Amino acid sequence: MPQSRLTGSRIRERRMVRGIRQADLARTVGISPAYLNLIEHNRRRIGGKLLVDIARELGAEPVSLTEGAEAALLGALRDAAGRRPDQDVELDRTEGFAGRFPGWAGLVAAQHGRIEELERLVESLSDRLTHDPHLAASLHEVLSTVTAIRSAASILTDTTDIDPDWQARFLRNVGEDSARLTDSAQGLVDYLEAGSDVEETPISPQEEVAAFLDGIGFHIPALESGEGDPEAMAEASEALHTSAARDMAARMLARYQADARNMPGPRFAAAWAQSRDPGQVAARFHVDPAAVLRRVAALKSGPTCGLVICDGSGALSFRKPVEGFSIPRFGTGCPLWPLYQALTRPSQPIRTRVEMPGRTPRRFICLAICQPQAAPSFDAPPVFEATMLILPEDPMAETEPGLPVGGSCRVCPREVCGARREPSILSGRG
Repeated sequence: MPQSRLTGSRIRERRMVRGIRQADLARTVGISPAYLNLIEHNRRRIGGKLLVDIARELGAEPVSLTEGAEAALLGALRDAAGRRPDQDVELDRTEGFAGRFPGWAGLVAAQHGRIEELERLVESLSDRLTHDPHLAASLHEVLSTVTAIRSAASILTDTTDIDPDWQARFLRNVGEDSARLTDSAQGLVDYLEAGSDVEETPISPQEEVAAFLDGIGFHIPALESGEGDPEAMAEASEALHTSAARDMAARMLARYQADARNMPGPRFAAAWAQSRDPGQVAARFHVDPAAVLRRVAALKSGPTCGLVICDGSGALSFRKPVEGFSIPRFGTGCPLWPLYQALTRPSQPIRTRVEMPGRTPRRFICLAICQPQAAPSFDAPPVFEATMLILPEDPMAETEPGLPVGGSCRVCPREVCGARREPSILSGRG
């Protein structure tokens, strides 16, 4: 197997650490100093007996000279180059650059990582500023109070012959509104300070439930064994601060318990590993396909996966994130997700390979289905819920391109998209 050209850099570094002259090492292993010089400067590949002989003379294992952290470094450099496809970057010389200038290569890789980190922060902040209901309500409260104070103050300053009783009433209103403004402003400041971690701070009962489930890893052993009480678990949780959140959590835990009772963990894991077909597994356990998708996402020993559930309006009611698949914390997701396609085709299973944008696009298999949540009635409209399981594909596997999707329009870099609702604030980044 061909070895990385960075092997030469490690040979040179190891030789210098041990204080061996290049000429001496070349003579010992039976090659010319000029050829060893080419190897050490990553201009000749090396393997087989010569690699073993050099490793022996340097007191190292051959594998330590051919494998190391350079794989991640080279990957980061290639990703960094992919950020600017308009630039004529010599990708075929990436290994040589990293080998000859490891410090500069590390700096480029570190800056690339920092840029991606800041982009994720911008996405989260933009998403929050656009859809955060608590922030919007707090700002509305502050503006309303300021307007009330301004109106009362205008009457007091512009009216010269105001009745003393009315004057006292207006002054009392100004005082009360000023106190309310102080409380509202302080609450907003406290919320923003507490919310400096935009990915962790709960801002609604639904967010409290999401934080609760994330904290337990979406797997609940007590309910798997049938010993847990959903209501008692919700009441005892320190992550659930409001009664609304505890009620929501209790209902969600009761559904989890029912799924676990109908599809016991070991039997279900074996059935899923055998077919990976939600329809077949659902028929085997006499449950609906959406329950199978939820169960896969709850398995501790199951595949790494994500899960998204939305109601008939498209609002997300459940989100289990998975690396590489951007799920907005507020608002709705990409209109092209199979989750939303399922809403238009109730009871029809959908299986789609999708591709998220990025320097190294990630592909996922999405299994989605929309089902009614109550028995049909002639006197009430149907209530639907769509469920989508997100299964990552091996990034190294050679697969067909997937349907181009994103996280949400506001932070999706795809400039050409027929489903776009609004311009992206990040459209110039890719």
